[in-house]
Amino acid sequence: MEQFDTIILGAGAAGLFCAKFATEKGASVLVVDHAKRPADKVRISGGGRCNFTNLYAEAQNYLSANPHFMKSALARYTQWDFIDLLARHGITWHEKNPEKGLGQLFCDGKSAAIIDMLLAEARGAEVRLSTEVNEIRHDGHQFIVTLNGTPVQCRTLVVATGGKSIPKMGATGLGYQIAEQFGLKVLDTRPGLVPLTFSPHELDWIAPLAGTALDARVTANGTSFDEALLFTHRGLSGPSVLQVSNYWREGDAITVDLLPGQDAFEALKSERAQNGRRQMQTALATLFPAKLATALAEKFQLKGNLADHSDKALRALADQLHGLTLKPTGSEGYRTAEVTLGGVDTNELSSKTMEVKSVPGLYFIGEVVDVTGWLGGYNFQWAWASAAAAGRAIATQS
Repeated sequence: MEQFDTIILGAGAAGLFCAKFATEKGASVLVVDHAKRPADKVRISGGGRCNFTNLYAEAQNYLSANPHFMKSALARYTQWDFIDLLARHGITWHEKNPEKGLGQLFCDGKSAAIIDMLLAEARGAEVRLSTEVNEIRHDGHQFIVTLNGTPVQCRTLVVATGGKSIPKMGATGLGYQIAEQFGLKVLDTRPGLVPLTFSPHELDWIAPLAGTALDARVTANGTSFDEALLFTHRGLSGPSVLQVSNYWREGDAITVDLLPGQDAFEALKSERAQNGRRQMQTALATLFPAKLATALAEKFQLKGNLADHSDKALRALADQLHGLTLKPTGSEGYRTAEVTLGGVDTNELSSKTMEVKSVPGLYFIGEVVDVTGWLGGYNFQWAWASAAAAGRAIATQS
């Protein structure tokens, strides 16, 4: 029977990066994946330029039942460490829209450069693609993993299989099944960083605006994000909506401020003083894209011109523009979700090494764990950090 020191399940961002560290002291490492190509989610990330980390990645940018769990790993492998690694490989990058202060870093070239770097860093490991995991068991001394019908032995097993998001790219729930097989608690999973959908009644005015975008502040359960909002045929998308989808729960309403950082009442009052005869729809078009201005005028049943509206009426309209309450009926689901919320309970793992407390030699890293980052490179940074934590611990034991 073939023998390896370590087998890593998953040749994505976390799995390949873990192999880099696990092989540093000469241990034999096998990375397996059922996909035909490695790191496909890296390939499509950031529109093909890979939003590989964020300048401001800290524990506060992540969701988990234990908000402190990720602190150790993030502190011991930081965004600056990954940026240094890019420099050593000659990969240049840029911050997207630095004036917005979102800290999102992208490759200047294609995301394939990141994949090439990961494979180069993991060159000490063997990578087998198009390989199915049929069975996993522990004989009391080591793990026996059946791959494409053939059993392979290892002392250490790393689960880096990702979540359920984007199943057309091969995402499965394998990691959660493995966790449950070994008696670990798995917290309920749901789609994250995902567009929100609405009832036919709301879609009557939203769907005709498909393709219209504007900067907005979207709030769900007390958490707000100021980023672009996009109207779609099915509801709302864009960075601000994807961000709050992590905090939204079915049955909850969201609040949309269509003019964040502005005073709609003062703007409308000033416009009334200068152009009182202007129709309300035309007045709104000075603040919003024309199609949205028309839709809002119809939604709020705005008649007549500006001069016909008192301060009280304009203030009421301004309150609606700053606090539009909408109730999504659901999300677009795992089909378009960028991440999976929930996962392997962090109470089962060492925050320093990612090793399962009750099963020595078994590790869980990356998206399969109950740690989910904001949109903008945070989830890749968790992949790098959790992979480094596990890989270094494994190398030390070799």
